[in-house]
Amino acid sequence: MTLNIAADRVPLALDDDGVARVGGSRVPIDTVICAFTDGATAEQIAEQFPSLRLSNIYSVIGYYLDHREEVDEYLAERASRSEEVRERIEAQRDLSSIRERLIQRSKRGA
Repeated sequence: MTLNIAADRVPLALDDDGVARVGGSRVPIDTVICAFTDGATAEQIAEQFPSLRLSNIYSVIGYYLDHREEVDEYLAERASRSEEVRERIEAQRDLSSIRERLIQRSKRGA
């Protein structure tokens, strides 16, 4: 029998927000790569995320190892955007109303 060798597609897809998700799941590539760079094995990642197939995790790790610069750039951009959103949300919060409610409660309780 002859071994039919074919290049498989990397199990990554961009969602409507431009987030790369693994194997048709809701798990972003960020999660898999972060776990991997923190020392987790593919098997450990699969245990943490049962919606991911082990073969997809290995494929994504292989893709990362072959395209480290691109993926690291993507991850840095995502982290930066996430930080910007967090800062915007915090800036929009009106903490004065919360403070006033807490003062009123403490006066009622005293």
